[in-house]
Amino acid sequence: MSLRIGVDATCWANARGYGRFTRELVTAMVREAPEDEFLCFLDARAAAVFSLDAPNVRTIVVPQRVSPTTAASADSSRSPADMYRFMRAVSHDRADVFFSPTVYTYFPVPFGLPTVVTVMDAIAERFPELTLPSWKARLFWRAKVGLALRQARLVLTISDYAAREIADVHGLAANRIRVAPLAPAEIYRTTPSAEAMHQAGAMAGLPDGARYFAYVGGFSPHKHVDVLVRAHARTASAGGAPVHLLLVGARSGDSFHGAHAVIEEAIQQCGTAALVHWTGFLPDESLVPLLAGALAVVLPSASEGFGLPPVEGAATGTPVIATTASPLPQLLEGGGIFVTPGDERGLALALEQLMTDEPARRAMGDRARSRALALTWESSARLALAALREAAAA
Repeated sequence: MSLRIGVDATCWANARGYGRFTRELVTAMVREAPEDEFLCFLDARAAAVFSLDAPNVRTIVVPQRVSPTTAASADSSRSPADMYRFMRAVSHDRADVFFSPTVYTYFPVPFGLPTVVTVMDAIAERFPELTLPSWKARLFWRAKVGLALRQARLVLTISDYAAREIADVHGLAANRIRVAPLAPAEIYRTTPSAEAMHQAGAMAGLPDGARYFAYVGGFSPHKHVDVLVRAHARTASAGGAPVHLLLVGARSGDSFHGAHAVIEEAIQQCGTAALVHWTGFLPDESLVPLLAGALAVVLPSASEGFGLPPVEGAATGTPVIATTASPLPQLLEGGGIFVTPGDERGLALALEQLMTDEPARRAMGDRARSRALALTWESSARLALAALREAAAA
């Protein structure tokens, strides 16, 4: 039976994981279910970059005072009037089931409309002081997530690890949670040339022939990038020429809580300013060869619901050094070294091993690539569509 599926597509404009998940998953869902109609609700900012053109897609642009991807930031909130405009638009173009790809831009839907809401992790609940800097932001987040969970017939998340965290934190029954993992985008599934990797390194400010580790993501306190900076400083010169560290991500214009000053202070205290490079945000075309040329992609966070940048790096054949508080030890088993959050010494030892043991590094890279390429957005789309059909039929 075909469905009319409403979609909150406002996160299409988000440059972080929320946007990647929305764009990749919804695009794959549209391709996997040509018999279904997808009603994609957008604000002007998302509509300007909306790239999904298919006969079973219809877009509805809803006027907003402030774009949801800006208003739903770490220290702000959506206006009730803006959310009401979306609720009214959804009520007018009634769907059989409604899908919120992320609770980040969630808005209430009309009463009685079957809904599936994606909650990617429980990081804001586990570490509120590291992710939501003000009491107002924490209060709004709790209210928004609480309402979303009450309205949702099913909750979608991105890993079994995240499912356990969400069930524990929110007291949800496991039978209300479904999992649709993330996957590397198609561009990460091809190996770039040596010349492309060389050019990417030069563009990032690396000296010719320099070896480097890469961190990719936001600079929120729970990402522990300052711990990475100190661990890198411990071992930067082990085994020959100093190894550099790339910090890839936006330093300004990010609506999430940041720890840039703390990271800068760590760099200055360690005396590694010549070895640590802030690249700013990089598009996929530039990021792929940069990750492919790294010694490892590093993600030392306090917690991750998934951890997509290491998986994308793994798809290029690069091993990972990542937090144990994530699904990555299982997803990329054998493809890297996994370290307890906050363990600076353990992180330094992991960096040193991949700097000095090239045979082990190559073996881990091969394993990481094999594990990462097993993940596909098509498979995730089928799981998400199954959850939507289940919710619509309930």
